[in-house]
Amino acid sequence: MPGEGLEKLCEDVDKARAELSKVIVGQHNIIRYMLLTMFTGGHALLEGAPGVAKTLMVRALSRVFDIRFKRIQFTPDLMPSDIIGTNVFDMKMSEFVFREGPIFTDILLADEINRTPAKTQAALLEVMQEHSTTVDGKRRKVSDHFTVFATQNPIEYEGTYQLPEAQRDRFLVKILVNYPTPEEEDEILARFNKTFEADNLDDQQVKPVLGIEDLKSGLKAVESVRVEDDVLRYVREVIRATRDSSSILLGAGPRAGVHLLAVSKALAAFAGREFMTPDDIKEAALPALRHRIILQPEIEVEGASADDVIRDILRRIDVPR
Repeated sequence: MPGEGLEKLCEDVDKARAELSKVIVGQHNIIRYMLLTMFTGGHALLEGAPGVAKTLMVRALSRVFDIRFKRIQFTPDLMPSDIIGTNVFDMKMSEFVFREGPIFTDILLADEINRTPAKTQAALLEVMQEHSTTVDGKRRKVSDHFTVFATQNPIEYEGTYQLPEAQRDRFLVKILVNYPTPEEEDEILARFNKTFEADNLDDQQVKPVLGIEDLKSGLKAVESVRVEDDVLRYVREVIRATRDSSSILLGAGPRAGVHLLAVSKALAAFAGREFMTPDDIKEAALPALRHRIILQPEIEVEGASADDVIRDILRRIDVPR
């Protein structure tokens, strides 16, 4: 029954949040969208200044799901073979043996992805889209639950590279990780004053409370959310409005509509609803679209952000009943 699946999903989300709160102070909305990424089979781009716990959140998430986790620290000299893997000649066996790269995992943390040039960034594209890669003409499959959480510092920081448009479009959501509130920062300082060690999740008693089967059932629960025709048309109207806006140089493509629908269905499922509403689409629009549109130069000069333009578009479109 769909209702039973949604009920279990909500319980699993609550379990995960409880464990993540042992090491993450606040950031409730960030955690929600990270869990949403897992239960939709997508990938997420986390953007924020250094030191706001982006890496810690992803590490803790992999622990909660009890699945394989690997990390790549992106640097200017990183090569595509460093992340995919390469064939190495084995002297004993007198043949080439494939040495797997870090992409052969369940959760991959691409740390500071905008600190490496486009060639290496692009090496992730095939894997993110097709869950496989090609090495020396041979196809190699990665995990069915392969999920990329890529972190980046804001582009105006020195020593970073702009992600290519095709790369950004592969991410289900772009999550903005802001600074904590004064109260949350007080709690962070208090924890570290009591010898809190962020690198040791065992000491913080973060437990693996979910697994692959829970992930599979959650994916089915999200897929089961019902979408009426007029609500589906609203998704299309939002996407097409980004292409017609005078403030936008490059609007969202068809994949953006698919991802906006997926995020909206997941938000409905997380709320325990078997149906999707226009409000779900409005809430999903910012994280699902902010990284897919390119603003006109004069709009950026005026200080407007992608979020500002998307909000303006949403205000102009008639909402179905």
